[in-house]
Formats: sequence, structure tokens, C-alpha cells
Amino acid sequence: MIDIAHAKIGVVGAGSWGTALAGLLAGKGYAVDLWAYEPEVKESIASIHENSLFLPNVKLPENLMPSNDLSVVVSGKDLVLLVVPSHVTRQVVAQAAGDIPERAIVVSATKGIENQTHLTMTGVLAELLPNKNRLAVLSGASFAAEVARKMPTVVTAAADEIDIANDVQQVFATPYFRVYTNPDTIGVELGGAVKNVIAIASGIVDGLGLGLNSRAALITRGLTEIRRLGIRLGANPHTFAGLAGVGDLMLTCTGTISRNHRVGQMIGEGKKLVDILSDMRMVAEGVRTAKSVYNLSQKRGVEMPIAHAVYSILYEDLDPRDAVRQLMTRDLKSELEDLE
Repeated sequence: MIDIAHAKIGVVGAGSWGTALAGLLAGKGYAVDLWAYEPEVKESIASIHENSLFLPNVKLPENLMPSNDLSVVVSGKDLVLLVVPSHVTRQVVAQAAGDIPERAIVVSATKGIENQTHLTMTGVLAELLPNKNRLAVLSGASFAAEVARKMPTVVTAAADEIDIANDVQQVFATPYFRVYTNPDTIGVELGGAVKNVIAIASGIVDGLGLGLNSRAALITRGLTEIRRLGIRLGANPHTFAGLAGVGDLMLTCTGTISRNHRVGQMIGEGKKLVDILSDMRMVAEGVRTAKSVYNLSQKRGVEMPIAHAVYSILYEDLDPRDAVRQLMTRDLKSELEDLE
């Protein structure tokens, strides 16, 4: 247990989501240090109390302390929140590991699967940090901009040790940010990661102008694929009916400010992935996760036709309309055989 009322917190990653969560915690009165990779982000927060690059027009609490020194941000902390892109998580945590106290709860709010190892973020953390029993995940249907503006949001704190999940719940909960707990860490992480791949598919459907019927079917069958992979990897199937499953999937597949949906929509409109990514400052996690999901599902023998179609569109130059045609003409089957 940590002293909830007086916890010292370090937030690693000052993108939109990391900044929003750091602002939430500082707004509760916690002493919060925030690590920013970019010097201009640190300077913006320090001088005008705003992350003008990644979360503009949102005033941040004056007790939120930005820094470009990773050691300063994590040293002596009771809770460390990691909110860096999944492809740099291993590098950043390896650099910080020696300064993170063994007593600290380490919470991942990053939604991704590592390409090389196919590990979720807690899997990466477990390889790098000494106390594997103090890892947790924060996930759910949550756009950073809305949390930063204190719009009602509901998420899940997951940890293998329920006492750790309870501590995280207490630290993050506010009247506008409700937190549930869940002991199914792998299910919560998979729901948050794979939904980004399905969101790219949803964006492609919208970019092609295929209508609401198509999008609803895509989301429904996408959830089936997420659940199928999760069960194979030991997740609780009920998790995918919750906030980190269908909740996050619905938000990311339909929300107009979803980066992954926007990538898919531009692909559906005929733009090339390389051009799309070159114009984006923030990371669309689904692009890299599509590769991880494709390789992991092939390795584990899990049928995921929508996720595989996204991979082929992104990395094998499959025409999106051909992908739709292939999905619609697959062998006919019973819907319920995937739900038993």
C-alpha cells in the first residue's frame, strides 16, 4: 500500500494523454513531475502552464512541474505513470529503471504491442523492472482533450494484484474521472491495443463512403477478433464487454478526433500511409500495432481477417476496396461459433 493522500507521482511522457493525466493528478493536489522529451514542451508548461504543442488551449495546474530530466521525474516517487509511445517504451524504461524506487507502483497508460517481442506494455515492464507485482494498467474509452476539459470519463485500472489496482483507482478517481478495477491485466491491455487496428479499419470504411451499416458490422466483428485473440492469450472474455473492450473500441472507431480513425479515413480517401504519417506529430499506435497483431495472431493460430486486412493495406499495398471484397466473400459461417 502507498500513502494515497501524500503520494509523490512522476509522469513519463508529455503527449496529449500524458499531459491530461498529469494535469488531473496535479489538480487533485498531488506533487507531480512530468517528463517531456521535447524542450519546447517543457518550456511551454513551465512558462504559460499549457502544453501548446500537444494539448493546446488547456490550462494546467501551477503545481505541475515539467522537466526534461527523466531521473528527476521518477526518483523518489510512490507512483510512476508511463505514457510514452509503445515503440519507445522499452528504451525509456530501461533508461529510467535504475531510478524508479522498488516500492513504486508503475502504471502503463500506453496502448500498444511491441513489434519484436509481441509483448504488451506490462510484459515489457516485467522484463525491465525488479518488482513485477507492482505493475498496473490504466485504460478505457478516454480522449485526452475531453479528460483535460473535465468531461465525464470512465476507465479501468487493471493489475494482477487487486490491492495495486485499488490504489491506482483511488489515486486517479475524481468526480469527472471514474475508475473501476479489473484483475485481468492482459485482457485490458489487448483491448486497448488491438482496438486501434480496428479503428484504422473503421476509418477506411468511412473514407470509402461505405455507410453506417458497414461501420457497425466492422466494429462488431472487430470486437470478435479482439476477444478471440484475448481468450487465446489467457484473458477473461468478460473484459471485452467492458470499458477497455467494447467501450474503447466504440470510441476510437467512431470518434472524429481519433488519430487511428483519421489515418484509416485518409487511406480510404486515397492517400498513402507514408504521406499521412509524415504530416502527423502525434503517434497513431494502430499503425505499428497492426504489424504486431498480424505476426502474433499468425504465431498463435488465431483467425483475425479484419486485422490481417489492415496489415495488408498498410504494409503490402492491398487496395482497400479489394480488402472489403475479400472480407465480404469469405466462406459463410455461424456467428455464434466465435462466442461460445
